[in-house]
Amino acid sequence: QVQLVESGGGLVQAGGSLKLSCTPSGRTFMSYPMGWFRQAPGKERQLVAQFRAWIEDSVYYADSVRGRFTISRDAAKTTLYLQMNSLKPEDTAVYYCAARPRHFRGTDDSGETYDSWGQGTQVTVSS
Repeated sequence: QVQLVESGGGLVQAGGSLKLSCTPSGRTFMSYPMGWFRQAPGKERQLVAQFRAWIEDSVYYADSVRGRFTISRDAAKTTLYLQMNSLKPEDTAVYYCAARPRHFRGTDDSGETYDSWGQGTQVTVSS
């Protein structure tokens, strides 16, 4: 299994920006970071952004973040990023990076195809 470490969270005012990073370690050949999820207090976990396939650059964004957030990865397709601009108080949540085996394709908003999760990084947006 691969271990994932997120970084880059913090406290920011509404309208500000943050960039999250997800760095893998361990058996990195088994699963690859491909998605960002978030969970706010009292709410269900939500898929924020995802690469639909390891081999392709097609991405999915939740309606609530499209146009403000950008998911990207390094050339080796191992380190994952989430650039968050124009942040809103409703973006406040713990953000999780998730990895899945590269043979999976398609959007997975349930998280069922992901087998490794980071510990999460808190993003707080003040109004």
